Amino acid sequence: MADEGLTGVEEQAPGEFLPDTQIEVINEEIERGRIRHALFDFDGTISLIRRGWQDVMVPMMVDVLAETGTGESRDELSALVREFVDRLTGKQTIYQMIELAQRVRERGGEPLEPLAYKHRYLELLWEQIEHRVAGLRDGSLDPEQMRVPGALGILENLRERGVACYLASGTDEPYVLDEADALGLTDYFAGIYGALDDYENFSKAMVIEMIIAEHDLSGPELVGFGDGYVEILNVAEVGGIAVGVATDEARREGIDAWKRNRLIVAGADVIIPDFREHERLLTWLFAEE
Repeated sequence: MADEGLTGVEEQAPGEFLPDTQIEVINEEIERGRIRHALFDFDGTISLIRRGWQDVMVPMMVDVLAETGTGESRDELSALVREFVDRLTGKQTIYQMIELAQRVRERGGEPLEPLAYKHRYLELLWEQIEHRVAGLRDGSLDPEQMRVPGALGILENLRERGVACYLASGTDEPYVLDEADALGLTDYFAGIYGALDDYENFSKAMVIEMIIAEHDLSGPELVGFGDGYVEILNVAEVGGIAVGVATDEARREGIDAWKRNRLIVAGADVIIPDFREHERLLTWLFAEE
Protein backbone atom coordinates (compact mmCIF):
# COMPACT_ATOMS: atom_id res chain seq x y z
CA MET A 1 0.00 0.00 0.00
CA ALA A 2 1.21 3.49 -0.78
CA ASP A 3 2.18 5.81 2.03
CA GLU A 4 -0.39 8.38 0.99
CA GLY A 5 -2.97 6.12 2.64
CA LEU A 6 -1.39 6.81 6.00
CA THR A 7 -1.85 10.55 6.18
CA GLY A 8 -4.52 12.97 5.12
CA VAL A 9 -6.95 10.13 4.54
CA GLU A 10 -9.59 10.99 1.95
CA GLU A 11 -13.24 10.00 2.14
CA GLN A 12 -13.65 6.50 0.75
CA ALA A 13 -16.63 5.50 -1.37
CA PRO A 14 -19.33 3.52 0.45
CA GLY A 15 -19.53 -0.23 0.09
CA GLU A 16 -22.61 -2.43 0.12
CA PHE A 17 -24.28 -2.91 3.50
CA LEU A 18 -25.68 -6.26 4.52
CA PRO A 19 -29.46 -5.70 4.70
CA ASP A 20 -30.63 -3.93 7.85
CA THR A 21 -27.14 -3.84 9.38
CA GLN A 22 -24.16 -1.52 9.82
CA ILE A 23 -21.88 -4.16 8.27
CA GLU A 24 -20.27 -2.52 5.24
CA VAL A 25 -18.83 -4.90 2.64
CA ILE A 26 -16.00 -3.20 0.77
CA ASN A 27 -14.76 -6.25 -1.11
CA GLU A 28 -17.57 -8.48 -2.32
CA GLU A 29 -15.09 -10.88 -3.94
CA ILE A 30 -13.73 -12.39 -0.72
CA GLU A 31 -13.98 -16.15 -0.47
CA ARG A 32 -16.29 -16.94 2.42
CA GLY A 33 -16.95 -20.13 4.33
CA ARG A 34 -13.38 -21.30 4.96
CA ILE A 35 -12.39 -19.54 8.22
CA ARG A 36 -10.40 -21.68 10.66
CA HIS A 37 -8.40 -19.15 12.68
CA ALA A 38 -8.99 -15.55 13.79
CA LEU A 39 -6.56 -12.83 14.82
CA PHE A 40 -7.60 -9.84 16.94
CA ASP A 41 -5.86 -6.58 17.71
CA PHE A 42 -6.38 -5.50 21.33
CA ASP A 43 -6.55 -1.76 22.08
CA GLY A 44 -9.45 -0.13 20.28
CA THR A 45 -10.54 -3.43 18.75
CA ILE A 46 -11.71 -5.34 21.81
CA SER A 47 -10.37 -3.29 24.73
CA LEU A 48 -11.15 0.31 25.69
CA ILE A 49 -8.95 0.37 28.78
CA ARG A 50 -6.40 2.56 26.99
CA ARG A 51 -8.98 4.77 25.34
CA GLY A 52 -7.51 8.27 24.99
CA TRP A 53 -3.87 7.14 24.86
CA GLN A 54 -3.18 9.60 22.03
CA ASP A 55 -4.05 12.46 24.40
CA VAL A 56 -1.19 11.29 26.61
CA MET A 57 1.40 10.46 23.95
CA VAL A 58 1.01 13.54 21.74
CA PRO A 59 1.44 16.22 24.46
CA MET A 60 4.42 14.32 25.89
CA MET A 61 6.10 14.31 22.49
CA VAL A 62 5.26 17.97 21.87
CA ASP A 63 6.94 18.82 25.19
CA VAL A 64 10.05 16.91 24.14
CA LEU A 65 10.24 18.63 20.75
CA ALA A 66 9.54 22.06 22.23
CA GLU A 67 12.65 21.67 24.38
CA THR A 68 14.79 21.78 21.21
CA GLY A 69 14.04 25.51 20.99
CA THR A 70 13.27 25.74 17.28
CA GLY A 71 10.55 28.33 17.80
CA GLU A 72 7.84 26.10 16.32
CA SER A 73 4.45 26.65 17.91
CA ARG A 74 2.80 23.90 19.94
CA ASP A 75 0.12 23.69 17.26
CA GLU A 76 2.76 23.10 14.58
CA LEU A 77 4.50 20.49 16.69
CA SER A 78 1.20 18.84 17.56
CA ALA A 79 0.29 18.48 13.87
CA LEU A 80 3.72 16.98 13.17
CA VAL A 81 3.47 14.53 16.04
CA ARG A 82 -0.10 13.46 15.28
CA GLU A 83 0.93 12.61 11.73
CA PHE A 84 3.58 10.09 12.72
CA VAL A 85 1.70 8.79 15.78
CA ASP A 86 -1.31 8.02 13.57
CA ARG A 87 0.88 6.60 10.81
CA LEU A 88 2.55 4.16 13.17
CA THR A 89 -0.52 3.19 15.21
CA GLY A 90 -0.81 -0.58 15.26
CA LYS A 91 2.94 -1.10 15.30
CA GLN A 92 4.79 -1.45 18.59
CA THR A 93 4.90 1.73 20.65
CA ILE A 94 8.69 1.80 20.34
CA TYR A 95 8.43 2.76 16.67
CA GLN A 96 6.65 5.99 17.58
CA MET A 97 9.43 6.69 20.05
CA ILE A 98 12.10 5.94 17.46
CA GLU A 99 10.56 8.57 15.22
CA LEU A 100 10.35 11.01 18.12
CA ALA A 101 14.09 10.58 18.68
CA GLN A 102 14.72 11.18 14.98
CA ARG A 103 12.67 14.40 15.06
CA VAL A 104 14.63 15.64 18.10
CA ARG A 105 17.89 14.95 16.28
CA GLU A 106 16.65 16.76 13.16
CA ARG A 107 16.13 19.84 15.34
CA GLY A 108 19.65 19.78 16.69
CA GLY A 109 18.75 18.13 19.99
CA GLU A 110 20.33 15.15 21.67
CA PRO A 111 17.53 12.59 22.07
CA LEU A 112 17.14 10.02 24.78
CA GLU A 113 17.08 6.37 23.81
CA PRO A 114 13.66 5.50 22.32
CA LEU A 115 13.14 2.99 25.13
CA ALA A 116 13.49 5.79 27.68
CA TYR A 117 10.80 7.79 25.89
CA LYS A 118 8.58 4.72 25.83
CA HIS A 119 8.93 4.19 29.56
CA ARG A 120 8.14 7.86 30.20
CA TYR A 121 4.99 7.56 28.09
CA LEU A 122 3.90 4.35 29.82
CA GLU A 123 4.28 5.99 33.23
CA LEU A 124 2.11 8.93 32.14
CA LEU A 125 -0.46 6.63 30.56
CA TRP A 126 -0.65 4.47 33.67
CA GLU A 127 -1.58 7.57 35.68
CA GLN A 128 -4.59 7.93 33.36
CA ILE A 129 -5.75 4.32 33.23
CA GLU A 130 -4.71 2.82 36.58
CA HIS A 131 -8.17 3.46 38.04
CA ARG A 132 -9.76 1.52 35.17
CA VAL A 133 -7.67 -1.57 35.76
CA ALA A 134 -8.15 -1.28 39.53
CA GLY A 135 -11.91 -0.94 39.04
CA LEU A 136 -12.01 -4.07 36.91
CA ARG A 137 -10.01 -5.96 39.54
CA ASP A 138 -12.10 -4.91 42.54
CA GLY A 139 -15.43 -5.26 40.77
CA SER A 140 -16.39 -1.59 40.93
CA LEU A 141 -16.18 -1.27 37.14
CA ASP A 142 -18.24 -3.46 34.82
CA PRO A 143 -15.89 -5.12 32.29
CA GLU A 144 -18.48 -4.55 29.57
CA GLN A 145 -17.83 -0.80 29.87
CA MET A 146 -14.18 -1.38 29.00
CA ARG A 147 -14.81 -3.77 26.12
CA VAL A 148 -15.79 -2.80 22.59
CA PRO A 149 -19.52 -3.66 22.43
CA GLY A 150 -20.10 -7.26 21.42
CA ALA A 151 -16.45 -8.30 21.84
CA LEU A 152 -17.23 -11.06 24.31
CA GLY A 153 -20.08 -12.25 22.12
CA ILE A 154 -17.99 -12.67 18.98
CA LEU A 155 -15.28 -14.54 20.89
CA GLU A 156 -17.88 -16.92 22.30
CA ASN A 157 -19.44 -17.29 18.85
CA LEU A 158 -16.12 -18.11 17.21
CA ARG A 159 -15.25 -20.61 19.94
CA GLU A 160 -18.57 -22.39 19.41
CA ARG A 161 -17.72 -22.64 15.71
CA GLY A 162 -14.35 -24.25 16.49
CA VAL A 163 -12.29 -21.26 15.39
CA ALA A 164 -8.98 -20.73 17.20
CA CYS A 165 -8.52 -17.09 18.20
CA TYR A 166 -5.27 -15.19 18.78
CA LEU A 167 -4.50 -11.76 20.18
CA ALA A 168 -1.64 -9.61 18.85
CA SER A 169 -1.00 -6.11 20.17
CA GLY A 170 1.56 -3.35 19.77
CA THR A 171 1.22 -2.76 23.52
CA ASP A 172 3.86 -4.41 25.72
CA GLU A 173 3.04 -8.06 26.35
CA PRO A 174 2.86 -7.94 30.18
CA TYR A 175 0.23 -5.19 29.96
CA VAL A 176 -1.75 -7.04 27.30
CA LEU A 177 -1.79 -10.21 29.40
CA ASP A 178 -2.85 -8.31 32.52
CA GLU A 179 -5.56 -6.25 30.80
CA ALA A 180 -6.98 -9.18 28.85
CA ASP A 181 -7.27 -11.03 32.15
CA ALA A 182 -8.92 -8.05 33.83
CA LEU A 183 -11.49 -7.99 31.01
CA GLY A 184 -12.19 -11.72 31.41
CA LEU A 185 -10.92 -12.56 27.92
CA THR A 186 -7.81 -14.69 28.43
CA ASP A 187 -9.45 -18.09 28.06
CA TYR A 188 -10.81 -17.24 24.62
CA PHE A 189 -7.35 -17.07 23.04
CA ALA A 190 -5.05 -19.84 21.93
CA GLY A 191 -2.21 -17.33 22.07
CA ILE A 192 -1.68 -13.76 23.31
CA TYR A 193 1.24 -11.78 21.91
CA GLY A 194 2.46 -8.29 22.67
CA ALA A 195 5.39 -5.98 22.14
CA LEU A 196 8.84 -6.75 23.53
CA ASP A 197 11.66 -4.42 24.54
CA ASP A 198 13.65 -6.42 21.98
CA TYR A 199 11.25 -5.04 19.40
CA GLU A 200 12.84 -6.65 16.35
CA ASN A 201 11.68 -10.05 17.62
CA PHE A 202 7.98 -9.19 17.51
CA SER A 203 5.54 -7.85 14.97
CA LYS A 204 1.96 -8.61 14.04
CA ALA A 205 3.21 -9.81 10.67
CA MET A 206 5.43 -12.35 12.48
CA VAL A 207 2.46 -13.61 14.49
CA ILE A 208 0.41 -14.01 11.31
CA GLU A 209 3.24 -15.87 9.59
CA MET A 210 3.57 -18.19 12.60
CA ILE A 211 -0.16 -18.98 12.68
CA ILE A 212 -0.22 -19.67 8.94
CA ALA A 213 2.87 -21.89 9.08
CA GLU A 214 1.86 -23.86 12.19
CA HIS A 215 -1.63 -24.60 10.90
CA ASP A 216 -0.93 -24.77 7.17
CA LEU A 217 -3.46 -22.06 6.40
CA SER A 218 -4.18 -20.43 3.10
CA GLY A 219 -5.69 -16.99 2.51
CA PRO A 220 -9.33 -16.84 3.60
CA GLU A 221 -8.86 -19.53 6.25
CA LEU A 222 -7.62 -16.62 8.40
CA VAL A 223 -9.76 -13.65 9.41
CA GLY A 224 -8.29 -10.62 11.15
CA PHE A 225 -10.08 -7.95 13.19
CA GLY A 226 -8.45 -4.61 13.91
CA ASP A 227 -8.85 -0.85 14.19
CA GLY A 228 -5.30 -0.04 13.07
CA TYR A 229 -3.75 0.32 9.64
CA VAL A 230 -0.96 -2.17 10.38
CA GLU A 231 -2.93 -5.28 11.28
CA ILE A 232 -5.41 -4.76 8.44
CA LEU A 233 -2.55 -4.37 5.98
CA ASN A 234 -0.78 -7.45 7.37
CA VAL A 235 -3.88 -9.63 7.04
CA ALA A 236 -4.63 -8.32 3.55
CA GLU A 237 -1.07 -9.01 2.42
CA VAL A 238 -1.42 -12.74 3.13
CA GLY A 239 -4.82 -12.97 1.45
CA GLY A 240 -6.78 -13.25 4.68
CA ILE A 241 -10.15 -11.64 5.32
CA ALA A 242 -9.55 -8.22 6.92
CA VAL A 243 -12.35 -6.81 9.04
CA GLY A 244 -11.85 -3.18 10.03
CA VAL A 245 -13.35 -2.26 13.41
CA ALA A 246 -13.98 1.49 13.09
CA THR A 247 -15.29 2.01 16.60
CA ASP A 248 -16.10 5.46 17.93
CA GLU A 249 -14.36 4.76 21.22
CA ALA A 250 -15.68 7.78 23.08
CA ARG A 251 -19.37 7.06 22.38
CA ARG A 252 -19.04 3.26 22.20
CA GLU A 253 -21.38 3.24 19.22
CA GLY A 254 -21.37 4.25 15.58
CA ILE A 255 -18.54 4.65 13.09
CA ASP A 256 -15.41 6.75 13.47
CA ALA A 257 -15.21 8.13 9.92
CA TRP A 258 -11.45 8.74 10.05
CA LYS A 259 -10.81 5.17 11.16
CA ARG A 260 -13.14 3.82 8.47
CA ASN A 261 -11.39 5.66 5.66
CA ARG A 262 -7.94 4.68 6.88
CA LEU A 263 -8.88 1.02 7.29
CA ILE A 264 -10.29 0.87 3.78
CA VAL A 265 -7.07 2.34 2.41
CA ALA A 266 -5.18 -0.35 4.36
CA GLY A 267 -7.15 -3.07 2.58
CA ALA A 268 -10.16 -3.83 4.79
CA ASP A 269 -12.66 -6.15 3.14
CA VAL A 270 -15.40 -5.32 5.64
CA ILE A 271 -16.01 -2.39 7.99
CA ILE A 272 -18.00 -2.69 11.23
CA PRO A 273 -18.60 -0.17 14.03
CA ASP A 274 -18.27 -2.82 16.75
CA PHE A 275 -19.31 -6.44 17.34
CA ARG A 276 -22.96 -5.94 18.27
CA GLU A 277 -23.99 -7.63 15.01
CA HIS A 278 -21.50 -10.48 15.34
CA GLU A 279 -24.07 -13.20 14.68
CA ARG A 280 -25.08 -11.61 11.39
CA LEU A 281 -21.44 -10.95 10.46
CA LEU A 282 -20.29 -14.49 11.15
CA THR A 283 -23.30 -16.01 9.42
CA TRP A 284 -22.22 -14.10 6.31
CA LEU A 285 -18.49 -14.80 6.69
CA PHE A 286 -19.14 -18.49 7.15
CA ALA A 287 -21.41 -18.47 4.07
CA GLU A 288 -24.30 -19.93 6.06
CA GLU A 289 -26.95 -17.86 4.30
